[in-house]
Amino acid sequence: MREYETYIFDLDGTLLSTLEDLAKATNYALKQHEMPQRTREEIRLFVGNGVRKLIERAVPENTDSNTTDRVLDTFRKYYIEHALDNTAPYPGVTELLTELKSRKKNVAVVSNKFYDATRELCRHFFGSLVDVAIGERENIRRKPAPDTVMEALRQLGVGKEDAVYIGDSDVDVQTARNCSMPCISVLWGFRDRAFLESCGATIFVEKPEEILS
Repeated sequence: MREYETYIFDLDGTLLSTLEDLAKATNYALKQHEMPQRTREEIRLFVGNGVRKLIERAVPENTDSNTTDRVLDTFRKYYIEHALDNTAPYPGVTELLTELKSRKKNVAVVSNKFYDATRELCRHFFGSLVDVAIGERENIRRKPAPDTVMEALRQLGVGKEDAVYIGDSDVDVQTARNCSMPCISVLWGFRDRAFLESCGATIFVEKPEEILS
């Protein structure tokens, strides 16, 4: 696997194991609005397209938009207070980022998680190992649109010619394709290899250190 100058990472399922806290926040919000709970496996399949889509998938079918908005608001308030309860970097991730910085590489995180949570999680777990962290916010299209990746490159002050995108989902494969960038798909996240291959993924790693092997 070749070495690049810029590495742009997804966050949930790629750098951080966040599923437990996402599941608890989702079920807390559902319970507060007297809706049926979801299994951890269901929520694993719901994530990847931002928290609004997560909640839209979690609430009962035909739930009206105003009710969905209230569930989403409950989720956001709970999650921002409990995002660190069970979340942690996957084994080898911190060592990978440390090695990238020792090699003077550019490192960014681009997530469909809402903006404040993305920045806080990156600051808490990775500090100066991540140069730029961008989450979902108004006035910029979320992944798989290329906008947030292009914004990360702009903030880094580099082009995409020597950059690679790393993620764990079909959304990440599509994002890299829309950015005309190579994509490395990790196999420790929220989607398995067969599913990723069906979405067009071609480069896989089973451990973070393989990204620089």
